[in-house]
Amino acid sequence: MSLQSVADVRSALDEQNYLASDGLATAVFLAVALNRPLLLEGEAGVGKTELAKVLAKIRQSELIRLQCYEGIDASQAMYDWDYSRQLLHLRTVEATGEATVLGADKLEGQLYSEKFLIRRALLQAIDQTSGVSPVLLIDEIDRADDEFEAYLLEVLSDFQITIPELGTYKATVPPLVVLTSNRTRDVHDALKRRCLYHWVEHPNFDREVEIVKRRVPQVAETLAKQVAGAVEALRKMQLYKPPGVAETIDWATALGRLGVGELDESVVQATLGTVLKYREDHDRVRDNGVANLVKQAFERGLYSN
Repeated sequence: MSLQSVADVRSALDEQNYLASDGLATAVFLAVALNRPLLLEGEAGVGKTELAKVLAKIRQSELIRLQCYEGIDASQAMYDWDYSRQLLHLRTVEATGEATVLGADKLEGQLYSEKFLIRRALLQAIDQTSGVSPVLLIDEIDRADDEFEAYLLEVLSDFQITIPELGTYKATVPPLVVLTSNRTRDVHDALKRRCLYHWVEHPNFDREVEIVKRRVPQVAETLAKQVAGAVEALRKMQLYKPPGVAETIDWATALGRLGVGELDESVVQATLGTVLKYREDHDRVRDNGVANLVKQAFERGLYSN
């Protein structure tokens, strides 16, 4: 699908049931048009990772995901060698006597060839020779350490990787890169300068109602509004982990499966675990009053357009 304007982006995302704000649709358009990585920051559950998945569907391209974590290094992100297969090959040529004929240099050349190369996410994304370039999702970059971030900056600057034994791999057409961060730590300015940036907010009430209606079509509009209103109220309670859109959808799905037509105190008490995942948050809601939460949900749903 051609993404020649912000309107095209918004329409394409909408067809995939991803309702983006004007700012996010503009950021995506510019990332595609300028061929720049897009760094998305925001609280967990606001749809950052989902956006990359949807973009891959829109482009009909492969989604390559690099999940970052504490201690990740270049070999785990770029490439590695299949040591077990190399060892097996070495034993085979020794057993057949071929090792003596080949000599050390040729045998080493066999061991460090494409046959034994394990392509990790970054090399997979760069070494694409045909078709639409992939979407490279670098998820939760804030979990990685400074050294890996510096290495990643170098790769994203040139879109090339050098393997001493094989040479340099350079992207013919660079992948569309989406980085996400939950901001458990600040991403360095150097990486931010390389990227376009967008802070992804929780959706407003009307957009969240529409998301629920699309993702959970079996739920009546009245209940969709009450769920969105309740979640909106929960996010104002200074919770340890405010619910994201994913939790809103889970809650609405659970309520629909239970055959619930509207919220009440007993239903909220029984299903709160689908939307809140920490005991402290459950305690805070109960201290604030479940009845009060239900009242706010009803009022928000009643007076919305």
